[in-house]
Amino acid sequence: MPSLSLDIPIAQRVELPAAVLLPLLLSACGGGNAVLVTESANPAAACAALSTNAQLSNTNLSTSYVPPGTRRPGGAATGDFLPGHCVVTGAINPRVGVDGKNYAIGFQLSLPDRWNGRFLFIGGGGNDGILRDTSLSSSISGGTPSPLGQGFAVVSTDAGHTGTSASFGADPQARTDHAYNSYDKTAVASKSLISTRYGRKPDYSYFSGCSGGGRQGMMFSQRFPDYFDGITAGAPAMRVSSGATVAAMWNTIQFNAIAPQDASGNRILSKAFSNSDLKLVATAVNATCDAADGVVDGLAQNVNACKAFDPAVLQCTGGKTDSCLSSAQVGALKSVFAGPRNSVGKALYTGQPWDAGLAAPGWRSWTLGNSTTATPDARYITLMVDALVNEFFTPPDLSFNPLAFNFDTDPARMAAYSAVYDTYADDKLAAYKQRGGKLLFIHGMSDPIFSAFDTVDYYERLAANNGGMAATQNFARTFLVPGMNHCSGGPATDNFDSIQTMVDWVEKGIAPQSIAAKALPTNADFPNRTRPLCPYPQFAKYKGSGSVEDASSFVCSAS
Repeated sequence: MPSLSLDIPIAQRVELPAAVLLPLLLSACGGGNAVLVTESANPAAACAALSTNAQLSNTNLSTSYVPPGTRRPGGAATGDFLPGHCVVTGAINPRVGVDGKNYAIGFQLSLPDRWNGRFLFIGGGGNDGILRDTSLSSSISGGTPSPLGQGFAVVSTDAGHTGTSASFGADPQARTDHAYNSYDKTAVASKSLISTRYGRKPDYSYFSGCSGGGRQGMMFSQRFPDYFDGITAGAPAMRVSSGATVAAMWNTIQFNAIAPQDASGNRILSKAFSNSDLKLVATAVNATCDAADGVVDGLAQNVNACKAFDPAVLQCTGGKTDSCLSSAQVGALKSVFAGPRNSVGKALYTGQPWDAGLAAPGWRSWTLGNSTTATPDARYITLMVDALVNEFFTPPDLSFNPLAFNFDTDPARMAAYSAVYDTYADDKLAAYKQRGGKLLFIHGMSDPIFSAFDTVDYYERLAANNGGMAATQNFARTFLVPGMNHCSGGPATDNFDSIQTMVDWVEKGIAPQSIAAKALPTNADFPNRTRPLCPYPQFAKYKGSGSVEDASSFVCSAS
């Protein structure tokens, strides 16, 4: 009978028959598919040797070894101490762009001394341009203990440029790198380095990201379907360079038009709605929708019940007071939540769901900002306009005024880049499904930039092309998070372990019937509350008895 060996220090190495070793491994992994743990005798030396042993062309590498017990930057708790690991920093294809700037596809790969055979690519976000800390979790929620600490090899990339400005859009290759090429090159280089370091390829490969990272995950499922066994796409920016950015301009115009003016006649965007105004709307939304999940508890779990909400119920019958909204405010809300349209009424992006999370700071930071002057700081302006004028327009148009966006003609200027950047068009995922890949969508119902309705629309199209909802759930599932803003935050149970959920699905065949979620003790609305997140079209329904703070009082239901 053949023997299997763990790669551990020579003095401690044992050789066991496979019939003995495999049950031990299965037991250690909790059943299902076993993952061999690889450990070397001198990890610091192995780390140093990677720069010379790596078989990567046109790539500059540097390595540094982090000894076990090092505290994670910013960490305070006992669990923030990191295992020993090698940090590989790389630059692929260094070059000078047409704009005279230096470019390269930067990446950071952390390789633990005790490797569990798993590879995790964590997604970026915004305009990218930075290397994400690979000792942390993914950007979806915060409920996953450090994957590096669990033994994953973890990588992040800057997407081919340095700095969070979208000015790289002046260079055509940088645009291609940001769309897909940098992720391809980083994934290939990482797997090669893993093989060099441990002597074998990953047993399982995963991708996890939110926002831009969600788009990147969808891009992998379409352009490189054989790279990952499991992809988690949070708030996927599937139409960021077309629909969502158009919506951001639409929303800014609607809100700015009703904002009060300063002494010079300039609009102060943040004052279009006060915090108390938004709280008024949130309370009214819950009054309409909350009870539809079986209990009034401040969370509207039955998301379909909110489609009938009309902010006109809050309109003042006389002058504006703290207990009502002006007619202009009501009109702006109706326009924003209905979504952008051109002059003939054609929808240019989905509308926004009505959800009480619109009163949370995360919603305001994107839509209205907090600036008390006529210089707005809403992320619709500071981030989305930057991306629009530098990257999403072809050619770039740095002098563009977002308040003059033309909804009849300007979307056409975004079409060329959308064709290579956006990921909403492929609603079959035939190759990814055929190779056995699993896909999780996770989206907050109060996401102010990428509408949860857009994810639902895509998922329903995916189901229609794959034999219906039940058949599609064999490889792809969607989880909506009531109250959650963009990737986290809001009056929500927004803390959950999506990575372990995916590992269980891929390696043990346990498809998620629900995801255990909680609100942290610091949550201003529901500290320590727990809920099941349910696979769409189900929602968490109250059983009729038990504490509303406890997930055990709820069951996933379709009605």
